[in-house]
Amino acid sequence: MNELQNVTIVKAANIYYDGKVTSRTVKFDDGSVKSLGIMLPGEYTFGTNEAEIMEILSGELDIKLPGEDWKTLNTPETFNVPANSSFDLVIKTVTDYCCSYIK
Repeated sequence: MNELQNVTIVKAANIYYDGKVTSRTVKFDDGSVKSLGIMLPGEYTFGTNEAEIMEILSGELDIKLPGEDWKTLNTPETFNVPANSSFDLVIKTVTDYCCSYIK
């Protein structure tokens, strides 16, 4: 899906790591939520409350998911993150992503 339709976008940005990671929250009529964002090069750890599906649309990065070894992603690529966990990223080039929150 290249377009999101019939959505509400929260104007205030989600800003992490001194502005090196930013996103916008997108809400759907069915109650589902996604965020669309950009990550600048750097090393980051993110925690989850809900399970997530991360779609990496473009960029070069390495990822370490819970209980797994580091791996390099070849974008575009999608991965799942369990609820109540954390994952590590090494972003090598500007990376575009879409995160879907699973309830």
